[in-house]
Amino acid sequence: MVTLLTESGEHEVNAEASTEALWCPARAALEATGWEAKPEGLCKGSVCVPLPAGREREFVDGGRINLAALWRHLGQPAVRSDRGHAWVLSESAGERKAALASLEAPDFALPDPSGRMHRLSDYRGKKVFLVTWASW
Repeated sequence: MVTLLTESGEHEVNAEASTEALWCPARAALEATGWEAKPEGLCKGSVCVPLPAGREREFVDGGRINLAALWRHLGQPAVRSDRGHAWVLSESAGERKAALASLEAPDFALPDPSGRMHRLSDYRGKKVFLVTWASW
């Protein structure tokens, strides 16, 4: 069992990990990262990344996806604990810096008191006042 930390949260995945590889069942990879194997390559939604010719088995083998190899192929950091029981798959520091420099908040959705959902993107170009609170 491997703890996988991604942009979508923390996931417990029945994966095979080594120093260079993180082989996850395809379904677990999709749930944790949004990436899945298709005939055109590895895809997240409508975005597909072709795999290097002759090296496809480094990324996809049967019903498994090597997420560490995919992240390195994308130029993103994939780091693991010394024991290999925890992995972090994230975006690069350059991408994070660019997102912060844009001063544009990431999209999210929350319900109002009556339960109607509101997305931040619905209000782009308008002034929005957000109030947050935490107990700690």
